[in-house]
Amino acid sequence: MTADMITEAGAAQRRAVHPEASVWVAASAGSGKTKVLTDRVLALLLDETRPERILCLTFTRAAAAEMAVRINRRLAGWATEPDDAVRRDIALLLGVAPADDQLDRARRLFAQVLDVPGGLKVQTIHSFCQSLLARFPLEAGIAPHFEAMDDRSAAELMLAARDKVLTAARQGSDLADALKIVSGHIQEEQFAALMDGMAQNRSRIRRLVDLYGDGLGDAVCRKLGVAPGQTPADVISRACWDAAVDTAALTRAGEALLAGTPKTDQPRGLILLQWLRANPVRRQAMFAEYAAAFLTQAGDPRSRLITAKPADAAPGAAEALGAEAERLAGVMDERRAVVTAEATVALLRLGTALLDEYEKSKAALARLDYDDLILKTIALLGRNVDAAWVLYKLDGGLDHILIDEAQDTNLAQWAIVEALTTEFFSGAGARAETRTVFTVGDAKQSIFSFQGADPTAFTHMREVFRKQVEAAAKPWEAVDLNWSFRSAAPILDAVDAVFGMDPARDGVAPDGEPIVHRAVRAGHAGLVEIWPAVGPRDAPDASPWSPPLDREAADNPSARLANVLAGKIEGWIGREVLASRGRTVRAGDIMV
Repeated sequence: MTADMITEAGAAQRRAVHPEASVWVAASAGSGKTKVLTDRVLALLLDETRPERILCLTFTRAAAAEMAVRINRRLAGWATEPDDAVRRDIALLLGVAPADDQLDRARRLFAQVLDVPGGLKVQTIHSFCQSLLARFPLEAGIAPHFEAMDDRSAAELMLAARDKVLTAARQGSDLADALKIVSGHIQEEQFAALMDGMAQNRSRIRRLVDLYGDGLGDAVCRKLGVAPGQTPADVISRACWDAAVDTAALTRAGEALLAGTPKTDQPRGLILLQWLRANPVRRQAMFAEYAAAFLTQAGDPRSRLITAKPADAAPGAAEALGAEAERLAGVMDERRAVVTAEATVALLRLGTALLDEYEKSKAALARLDYDDLILKTIALLGRNVDAAWVLYKLDGGLDHILIDEAQDTNLAQWAIVEALTTEFFSGAGARAETRTVFTVGDAKQSIFSFQGADPTAFTHMREVFRKQVEAAAKPWEAVDLNWSFRSAAPILDAVDAVFGMDPARDGVAPDGEPIVHRAVRAGHAGLVEIWPAVGPRDAPDASPWSPPLDREAADNPSARLANVLAGKIEGWIGREVLASRGRTVRAGDIMV
């Protein structure tokens, strides 16, 4: 690592750490995000911010624990290490040598943090919501003795609710009709996955139900442009009426086809005339075969419906056949819309019943799941009549909010953060000494949609905070951390080359900005190998007369790839030389 690289990377990190500015940090993987967060908290403490007025929100317990451990370890070092060592550490943190009073303050910080009830507020978003609701249960409209469920408990309760709904459906009701429609579109083994998907999106379904109530089914139909209550059979029935068909023109076209080629014209003409001569009920039974004569498998009109010779002999036949193909394409589009509407309404009916049963079970046990914690907190901070009181109590207790892994923040979670920070930059809050928002994340990682995260929300909230801060005449910094301390230049160059091309950059590079990673590890070697894709193998046919004595393992492409990778690593250990370390490769040198 060259001195210039270290200086430049450190300068960018110190801009992000400045305790008096609100900062939005765009940090790539390996650029020191956790270090910057830790340094930011330490800088705030050195700036005489009381520990209880800092809130750090992250998205996993492991990340929260890691951040807390790093902060406490640094504070413990400041309390016990020699003056010169502490001065050097603070100088690296702030970019300037600390004064004597700042050194004395640093030595006292560890004890001050230990004296805070519960320690520093380094929490996951869900644990923060849980603690907030526990403080204001009556305002939130929940039982004061509520318990938060983990994912496993919530899944067990949801499974019990699903069984109750399916039992009710089998006993005959609107649920039975809905179950019949849904089960007609999926296989038996897919049903559990479908119900799990409904459970995972229960907050979105609940918002739809709250918005439309009993009119949700009609809203779905309006969105798809179909009449409520219409069935796919209704669409096909109308398409078979005499009034819907140009019988005379199509009859002439059919007779012309019978005089055409035996391979294409004549079979099509035979199907056409048979369908035209049938009554409407018989036409419905023949409709699939009839439509296939005019449409491709994709549902588009066939490019050639009659050959040249019969078309020339019967003027208008090609036009009549083309018009019928267009009509049938429209019919199939309408039928698909009706099928989609019917299935969606049925699925929403099942999903609503499932959620209602699940909610009843939770209420009986005074339990909240992770989604409830978020939604109840939003209601408490945003729509509840007691929100002003709650915000006043919180507003008096928070001056600095730090958000980790901001790309994983979904719209509901951003609503909580926005509600918490509204008073930071308006009214009396804007006139406070120092109140800041600090956000660090990597928009590129939003493609994983963890917890329903949305890359556009990440960019939108950056602009929301920027406008609020600048309107209050407070300092604002947008810092890009694109120096990587983890990977070597050839690796980073390969990544940049891939995502510098379309369509790979779509959804990864926000606002079309180029993706650039810079390696701090100057001169270190790197190699990118492209391995062939590992797919499933064809299972050998079992002999019907072989006794079932041998154990056969199912093919697992991931396991085969893992074995190949293990073999590759085995070839490195003890054989390949690490020139920078002056020794051979060890297992601890390798990260997968």
